[in-house]
Amino acid sequence: MTEISTSRPISATPPASRPVQTVAEAAVKLLQPINGLLSAGESADAEVVSVKESAQNSFQVLLKLTLNGGQQATVEASSNRSLAQGSLINVTAVSETKLMVALQPGGTAALDSIDLDQLPVGTLVQGKVVSSEQLAEARATVYRSLINLINTPLAGRQMAVEGPLPLPLGSLLSAQVQSSQSLQFLPLSAQLDQLALTQQLANQQSRQGSLEGLVQALKGMGDELPSNLRGTVDRLLNSLPDAAQLSDSKLLAKAMENSGALLEARLLAGHGAALGQDIKGNLLRLIAQLLPNLPNGPAALPTAGASNAMAQALPAFIRSALGSLGQASARQQALSFPLPSRLAQQAEGEGDLELLLKMAAAAVSRLQTHQLSSLAQSQMTPEGNLLTTWQLELPMRNNQDIVPLQVKVQQEQSPQKRSKEEQKDTLWRIELAFDMEPLGPLQVQAQLLRGAISSQLWAERARTASLIDGELPNLRERLVSAGLEVSELACRQGIPPQGPRTNLQQRWVDETA
Repeated sequence: MTEISTSRPISATPPASRPVQTVAEAAVKLLQPINGLLSAGESADAEVVSVKESAQNSFQVLLKLTLNGGQQATVEASSNRSLAQGSLINVTAVSETKLMVALQPGGTAALDSIDLDQLPVGTLVQGKVVSSEQLAEARATVYRSLINLINTPLAGRQMAVEGPLPLPLGSLLSAQVQSSQSLQFLPLSAQLDQLALTQQLANQQSRQGSLEGLVQALKGMGDELPSNLRGTVDRLLNSLPDAAQLSDSKLLAKAMENSGALLEARLLAGHGAALGQDIKGNLLRLIAQLLPNLPNGPAALPTAGASNAMAQALPAFIRSALGSLGQASARQQALSFPLPSRLAQQAEGEGDLELLLKMAAAAVSRLQTHQLSSLAQSQMTPEGNLLTTWQLELPMRNNQDIVPLQVKVQQEQSPQKRSKEEQKDTLWRIELAFDMEPLGPLQVQAQLLRGAISSQLWAERARTASLIDGELPNLRERLVSAGLEVSELACRQGIPPQGPRTNLQQRWVDETA
């Protein structure tokens, strides 16, 4: 995709001295022979790129032909009728210098302005580039592009835009409505390549496995582990926080920093020396040290289970298309919260170290699923606000058990720089999910806006829901003492409703699948 740093008004077609006529069928004369592009009687789709009145009752038109093999060619012709710039037509060759032109069904002219009643300022518009041409008569370098809209009530229509850069054919773009004549294209970093991201997310989710299974396996092996692995295993186990540590705000912040969600960012920032407690970093160290300890060394990896584990752990294999079956289901599960637990099973004839390798690689994939899910949910909302998502998992020690605490934090704010007073309008959402005995599965949802908090708690067990409901007055009192205004506080039995994907997400998948 092309990144456009500045907005440029949508090109308005200059008014002709005569009204544009609706073309039923007309003949146009080519200024140069088509040289075999079309044989007599052969047809092709075409787009009216430009129209210019050259003389009385005569118009010079520039047509872009799309031939049957997908090849494109541009031809100039003269016509006694004015064709609507941006319209889609069908041409049939009569001779080397003559074409018959017919308007395609639904081939209306491209939009050259925005109806703000349909698309208010701030609306997110998405489209696919179908053509991009440099304007010969422009003083500066200007490219005119046609974009097929794929969302909003105008989905299916074409829009003509001008900008200083050509737009790659077939690329998907996102833009925010600035006015009736102006769009602001979003930078590449904000758009994301949703298709590639979603495919990668589905791949990682299909390979992921819960960390608690690996921890229990490591504890079970004890002294049976090779001596060179024990230090790495001890470091990994000691890096897991307990419930008491997570009740302290500073220790909680440290645990979130070491959850693995920020590993790559910290490495890029040159903080590699401070990653001794990073869970993902320790998992990758464990994988690297497990490989030489396999019964036949790294050569043992071509077995199905270990080969899959290798693919999960090493970047060179992460992009491979393993486990492509059921990706649609995996994609939906990966974007759901909380991420379902999964334990890797030992295959027949698979040794203990091979199983550990598979489980460690599956745990890395689980952390990467959270990271990719964060990216997939960070986007511009249809209202033009910037939604940033952080999703991670904290393996929490609870006596002899490991309880995965899943966390999702979202920040929704205007992308414009604002005063400190206006920054109070930032909306924060947080979701927590964990399964701890004797309470059972619990989920917490909370929203914070301008110092007011509302929260709902969901417990699957009726006894737990009743217990929490009785403690809500104490929770309200503690929130108020912390300086917050409590809008809503409730506990329900069951699980939170899972809302459908937004039209925006669905459109990206439909258009690029």
